[in-house]
Amino acid sequence: MDFPAPPGGGRPTDPSPRMDRLSLIGVVLALVALVGGSVLKGAGLSGLWSPAAFVIVIVGTVAAILLQTPMATFKRALAIARWVFRPPAQDREATIARLVEWSTVARRQGLLGLEPEVQAQEDPFLRKGLQMVVDGLEPEAIRQMLEIELHALSQRDLAAAKVFEGMGVYAPTLGIIGAVLGLMAVMKNLADPSKLGHGIAAAFTATIYGIASANLLLLPIASKLKGLVQRQNDEREMIVEGLIAIAQGENPRNIEARLNGFVA
Repeated sequence: MDFPAPPGGGRPTDPSPRMDRLSLIGVVLALVALVGGSVLKGAGLSGLWSPAAFVIVIVGTVAAILLQTPMATFKRALAIARWVFRPPAQDREATIARLVEWSTVARRQGLLGLEPEVQAQEDPFLRKGLQMVVDGLEPEAIRQMLEIELHALSQRDLAAAKVFEGMGVYAPTLGIIGAVLGLMAVMKNLADPSKLGHGIAAAFTATIYGIASANLLLLPIASKLKGLVQRQNDEREMIVEGLIAIAQGENPRNIEARLNGFVA
């Protein structure tokens, strides 16, 4: 869930996710490492630029992932890419407090007393689960339906994260292809020694593009997104447990004690 609301419903406590400073620092340091390394090694900034390498590696990587990925998954990958710098806001303590408050209301007023809270929830998963509780569905039926949806949401977002993982796999290979093509072009100019040095340097630029983009950008992005998806999945599991406990009429203190385990 992206934007948890305060206990009792209402507007979210933090409508805009906070910037992940570590991710921003990581990207900056990656650029510093690449550009600084090129300068310190004497290749200069010009040594990192090659239109041919860009076309072969970057455009080729995008082409490969488009061939592999369904359109819906690719669109989802683009949508969650922003999570790297602005992860979905999560406040498990506030969510637990909200669930405990709902359990108190349910014990005093019955499950129908929670009906005004249903439409106040911005998270579709939480809203759907609370509606099931208000409708009086059996706890086991609620668990089954919510777990099915939880699994579907998790698999959707994991597939989207793996789009970047796939790009990180293809990019180095395409970098090698770019280097081979560059060396083939060099071989055609063996009679002109003045062109050999520049040609060989340009050939290996494609390798840099492939390896650097994979290891400094694409694979770290994929790992970060998969971790965030798992965090969301854990919080949704906590919500399922809380709603089931409310439907079973458990004591609010027992519910709070059980859910606090998810915070740890």
